[in-house]
Amino acid sequence: MEFDLPLIAGSFFVAIIVGLTGMGGGALMTPMMMLFFNVPPLAAVSSDLVASAVMKPVGGVVHMRRGTVNLKLVGWLCAGSVPAAFCGVLLIRAFGEGEQVQQAVKYALGIALLLAVAGMVAKAYLARNEGAASGDIEEITVRPIPTVLVGIVGGVVVGISSVGSGSLIIVALLALYPMLKANQLVGTDLVQAVPLVTSAAIGHLFFGDFQLDVTASLLVGSIPGVYLGARISSRARGGIIRALLVVVLLASALKLLGVGNTATLWILGGAVLAGAAAWSLLRNRSGAQVGVAGQDGESLTSAGSGVETGVPPRGTR
Repeated sequence: MEFDLPLIAGSFFVAIIVGLTGMGGGALMTPMMMLFFNVPPLAAVSSDLVASAVMKPVGGVVHMRRGTVNLKLVGWLCAGSVPAAFCGVLLIRAFGEGEQVQQAVKYALGIALLLAVAGMVAKAYLARNEGAASGDIEEITVRPIPTVLVGIVGGVVVGISSVGSGSLIIVALLALYPMLKANQLVGTDLVQAVPLVTSAAIGHLFFGDFQLDVTASLLVGSIPGVYLGARISSRARGGIIRALLVVVLLASALKLLGVGNTATLWILGGAVLAGAAAWSLLRNRSGAQVGVAGQDGESLTSAGSGVETGVPPRGTR
């Protein structure tokens, strides 16, 4: 077994970003292997999933000890995602052998990255209302059928592309269960991802293109990278990093789908401008709401004291 030093270095830096942002590694690691290290698409997906199956339980144990996991939710998600992830590998093989299956995986990964970009944007928008959520995770009423469907869709996507366990499913959970707190949401998603990724990894060991050298290099670089990223995450501005990630993922998706360089630059430029305009609009709206709330508070204070307005308080003459 030989280690690939450039791949180790690349996985180390990508893992730092994963530790900083909580972004699923598959959305970054797999495209990196394909676009910069010329790893075949199926081998990149297979190796990334096997490496994830080794790393995922570590974070899951931490959240289990902290009590930030809804095991009932995990059970219903896994009922759909575990068999679907294994079937996703079989679905890849249904496209054929050789170059045909590699091209199918490449396009599937490009589409999955576009979904991940949409998921990150939706997550950022939905998270604005997180402060209004309250209550413990035990108070959540689990909805079995929608939850199983989320697991099935997420499992198929993960089995085909290795993308989805940390980006798509967590957004779907946030939409289904808005009362889940952030740490409970992440903990539940991370624990359900352990059997999900393991199922997909087993499928790729049997039917994929697993390469031990690639997987070992990923693990050597990503384990210390994730740890370092998690250690410094409290000091980094996550919003800026996630915005850059959206641009990187969008560019990777367009290249995997065969979009030309000029068209890619135009699309990225338009996306950046649209994102900046939307961010400015939301910021101004939030500022206006804060201003209105402050004026209401001052009016109530004045009405209660009668000092600044000269109007006597209610109930006095």
